[in-house]
Amino acid sequence: MRLSKRQKLAIAALVLAIGVLGIQSVEVEARYQAIGLLAGVAYGLSAWALFEDLKGIEWLTVLILPVMYPVSVALFYFLLPVRILTRVTILGLFGIGMYALLLTENIFNVASIRTIQLLRAAHAVGFLLTLMVAFFMWDTIFSFRLAPWTNGLLVFITSLPLVLQALWSVNLEEKITAKIWQNTLALSWSLGSLGLMISFWPVTIAVASLFLVSGLYVGLGLVQHSLSGRLFRKTVEEYLWVGATVLTITFLLARWG
Repeated sequence: MRLSKRQKLAIAALVLAIGVLGIQSVEVEARYQAIGLLAGVAYGLSAWALFEDLKGIEWLTVLILPVMYPVSVALFYFLLPVRILTRVTILGLFGIGMYALLLTENIFNVASIRTIQLLRAAHAVGFLLTLMVAFFMWDTIFSFRLAPWTNGLLVFITSLPLVLQALWSVNLEEKITAKIWQNTLALSWSLGSLGLMISFWPVTIAVASLFLVSGLYVGLGLVQHSLSGRLFRKTVEEYLWVGATVLTITFLLARWG
């Protein structure tokens, strides 16, 4: 029996949810290898589900979030309280989110060929999930209590693919243009610098992660509006207001002295 695309997306989401759950039973010493295997499985399953319309650069851009999302959740899962209800809830939300993400990437896939009405909704979902993945990744990084320079470097590295796919999705071009690469590097470098800075502040892991996610929200929002030709003065002011507010709140939450 030939499976429909939606059935393939549902199967991929279900298998990855089981994979995230299964990693928790792996010995601590082998968990990161298991997460690496999960990343490979996520790429393979997502490519299988979206195979019909994948072409060219989409083998990279469309599949970045479907790989990073389960990896980030698996890493964050280790930090959760050992309570059945909490973990089952997160796992259920992961499955729903994974299915929604694959639907979103399918819309990007199709929209690169022809106009589709759901594209604006897909952009909103993709933006939200990008912020969510960033929070999970950065919360995990800060939980290791590494040196500030290491935090900054890891934030920069994890920002690169997240920003790249988010900027490419604005116009869904057949190749990644020099402008997208330049904006990706600039925004990722800025986030890495913020990661370095916040590592010196006496704030909690959650506050540091949310501060960086706010930076991603502001930077990504401004650049996406610029790429789409909709960057107006009022838009800039609104994003800068959000950034200034978050910076002030973070400063006040810090345990100075």
